[in-house]
Amino acid sequence: MAESNVESEIEESKEEKMKKHLQAADIGKKVMSEISVKSGMKIADIVLGLEKKIMDYGGQPAFPVNVSCNELAAHDTASVGDVRVIGEKDIVKVDLGVHVDGYIVDAAVTIDLSSENEKLLAAAKEALDDAISTMRAGKNTAEIGTIIEERIKKYGFKPIENLGGHSLEQYTLHSGIEIPNYAARSGDVLEEGDVIAIEPFATTGVGRVIESSRCEIFSALLPMHTRNSAAREMFSDIYEKRKALPFAEHWFIKKPEDKIALRELVRNGSLRSYPVLKEKSNGLVSQFEHTVIVEKDGVKLLL
Repeated sequence: MAESNVESEIEESKEEKMKKHLQAADIGKKVMSEISVKSGMKIADIVLGLEKKIMDYGGQPAFPVNVSCNELAAHDTASVGDVRVIGEKDIVKVDLGVHVDGYIVDAAVTIDLSSENEKLLAAAKEALDDAISTMRAGKNTAEIGTIIEERIKKYGFKPIENLGGHSLEQYTLHSGIEIPNYAARSGDVLEEGDVIAIEPFATTGVGRVIESSRCEIFSALLPMHTRNSAAREMFSDIYEKRKALPFAEHWFIKKPEDKIALRELVRNGSLRSYPVLKEKSNGLVSQFEHTVIVEKDGVKLLL
């Protein structure tokens, strides 16, 4: 009898987790369907508008909405007073995540305003579709990477080798399993119930990203010693609201001394920084992403 009760509690827990993932996915689908990117729009308006939609629908951003253009591959988001606008021929990656009580879904889409890069977008999109069609429990992630690389190269482009998909756990955006975008020598074996965000990146460049000088996104690590009381208070506030999930600098900067406190937390290792990533040779980049749950004979598409 006791063993039966334990099993029942485990099943209930799984059901509750699934319910929250599905809630997050439902919100994500609504927000993704309402993405609007046009030349002349402010990047800040796109970012803040999508983050507001996530919250209006009952979720929370799993990370700051990324709007990365052209050779910028990831981690670009709005800053305070950001006046940058979308150009007439920009390739725009919009990457967003939703969480409900820490249960995350993550998706991305690329919009080509030039209408001149159809093949570059198709390379990433079809690589995503090909990879998902082969995923199941027992599949090695190295095999998935091979599939992604082959599809992208068939279009004459290169995958970005130092970016890839990742497993998701409660309040953890990158929880250990990596899905390479190339034919890696070894990988992880997928298990039933794994929640995976898979995101191929295709580029006209050399296939690697490097960090730029711009950085607007951070996440909490461990509170390290500091004499700055404002920094200690800021860390507590960040961790209470975000746990280990990434946040935008402007979410917590309300007065000039807050910026000093945040910089202290970065300096002493309490926070991790996420600089904007750009393609090493300034090649154009496309990205598509879905979140799935691994099942015995395939996957369940969440977002």
